[in-house]
Amino acid sequence: MKNLLITLCLPLGFGCSQILGTMNIDTATPQSEQSNQLVSNQRDVAAPVSDDNLFQSGMAPQDNYTKATPPMRKNINHYVRGIMQDMVENLQYVSEQTPLAVSSFIFLDEDYNDGSLLGNQIAESFMHELHSFGVPVIDFKTTDYMRVTSTGDFVFSRDYLELNQDQNFKYVLAGTLVNHQGGVLVNARIVGLESKAVVGSAQGFIPQSVVDALNSSYRTDGIMLKQASK
Repeated sequence: MKNLLITLCLPLGFGCSQILGTMNIDTATPQSEQSNQLVSNQRDVAAPVSDDNLFQSGMAPQDNYTKATPPMRKNINHYVRGIMQDMVENLQYVSEQTPLAVSSFIFLDEDYNDGSLLGNQIAESFMHELHSFGVPVIDFKTTDYMRVTSTGDFVFSRDYLELNQDQNFKYVLAGTLVNHQGGVLVNARIVGLESKAVVGSAQGFIPQSVVDALNSSYRTDGIMLKQASK
């Protein structure tokens, strides 16, 4: 009888173990699938980038502040050079064998005996440009001696009594100035002293900002007045 009970219990215990094992497998499978789905649904997070990598790759953040550089301002010499180039294109009878002189530029609506700092500087600039183009220039304001004083040594003079009366130039570069809105118009020409014929001419414009950049040294009651043109 005891053997019969043991024989009946063994199949029952084996069947129960099989059923429990199957249940464990069935419950484990959904849990594993759920965990895998959660892992797959997670978004990948990139590793943080260090400042060293940014610096080495040339992408380091830079300061937006940049030092402002002052713009280059053109002076009177620049505009006189352009006028001289136009004059050379129609210049006649003047060559490296014909020396000429340069006079002060005067304002068209004023007395032709009144000069200005602007007119004198334009004349000085034309002297340099003529020499650069190979045209001989006579500086008739040069005296025959050096005048030595306590304030300096001088060879130029505007006193005609100190200058040589005999000058070896037959042409002169002269011109007039006209105040215009926004600047000054320049009318330049080369004239033969004997024939009074115009052998070259050109016109140009100097902006008012360039004219104002000239500083005159006229003084009134001890106060320096800065003036470029009248």
